[in-house]
Amino acid sequence: MADTLQARSPLHNWTPAFASLGGAVSIVEEPFVAMVDIWTDNPGDARISSLLGVTALPTMPNTAVSGDTTTVIWLGPGEWLATSSQRSGLELERQLIEALTIDASEGAFNGAVADVSAQRTTVRLSGPRARDVLAKGCSLDLHPSAFAPGQAAQTMLAQAAIILLPLDVDDYRILVRSTFADYLAEWLLDAAAEYS
Repeated sequence: MADTLQARSPLHNWTPAFASLGGAVSIVEEPFVAMVDIWTDNPGDARISSLLGVTALPTMPNTAVSGDTTTVIWLGPGEWLATSSQRSGLELERQLIEALTIDASEGAFNGAVADVSAQRTTVRLSGPRARDVLAKGCSLDLHPSAFAPGQAAQTMLAQAAIILLPLDVDDYRILVRSTFADYLAEWLLDAAAEYS
């Protein structure tokens, strides 16, 4: 009988270590978040925003908008990253391809999409000392008056490229490439150790 494949997130082995932290800092992996890159010259297309459940794609650099089940992050001119924990990457990709289709008979599209869900994992860092942990390895001004919900940053954390989203005061979502996830988990635990 063939072995059954089991889905495992990049940080599945780190759950016990994350749980051992004290209350001043909490680290939790949010695994299997669907992530789809979107490229289009028409960010105001109502079909796209309606599908994603947002009023419109963000057009200001370093911003993000959230709907009930989806967050859309501005990555660059004409490029966004849509994330969802309610839909699979393949499902979201298929729906976006349909929304971007101009003429199905000719296969003409108003942009492009790609499921990149396996490229990154998501880590939630929260607690009253979360900002202090981030400040040890990130050069951004993380004060809520400078970096608040609705903003996003493509930056470095401890020499790992990340996308950082402030969710609330002392509550952050970190998107890190799967290949750097173990390194970043170890760094976060070390940086949080003095607050345990």
